[in-house]
Amino acid sequence: MNESVWLRPAKPERRPLTLAQIVGEAVALLDEEGADRLTMRRLAERLGTGSTTLYWHVKTKDDVLDLALDSIFGEVPPPAGGSWRERVAALVSGWRAALLRHPWSTGLLDRPMMGPNALSRTELLYATLAEAGFTGPDLPAAAFSLSTYVTGSATAQARDQAAAGPAVHAHLRERRDTYPTLAAHGLDHDWDATFTRGLEYLLDGMAARVTAPS
Repeated sequence: MNESVWLRPAKPERRPLTLAQIVGEAVALLDEEGADRLTMRRLAERLGTGSTTLYWHVKTKDDVLDLALDSIFGEVPPPAGGSWRERVAALVSGWRAALLRHPWSTGLLDRPMMGPNALSRTELLYATLAEAGFTGPDLPAAAFSLSTYVTGSATAQARDQAAAGPAVHAHLRERRDTYPTLAAHGLDHDWDATFTRGLEYLLDGMAARVTAPS
């Protein structure tokens, strides 16, 4: 098994190609064509260089995917201020928006999140919750609930808006008698409003938990 790109010492930059250029072009290719179309050869061609130059910076396609995924987390702005609830809501909403701008990213969320951007946003989430009063096992439970809600929501939306979405909707409509509630409420809804409402449910429960007398 190849060692993760995050566990290897960083190499010095080699001009004229930089690691930032590789990651930027990889994200552009992924945005245009998806993860299945990314190959080291195609990436080198888009960069106007040879594979040898590319391999100086990255060893495998997995390296490129890990770096590209972490760059997406770099698009999530730190909250500007407000209550802990407002800061958490801003952070996870920005996280979701970044994933949806790059739908391919939702298919890679089972990869190790060890890059500096992913770790810094996760650290910020934990720190904000700790400041709010979450301690002991409550802290990772709260953070995990929020992070999995965001990734699950973004993954479901990206999948629904892909080619398979209309087929799933048609399948349910044809079986409305068998699945009446799902057909009535699980098909056409505002994804943003649904996410916001669900986030409020989570935060309401967390607020009650952290303020309850011990």
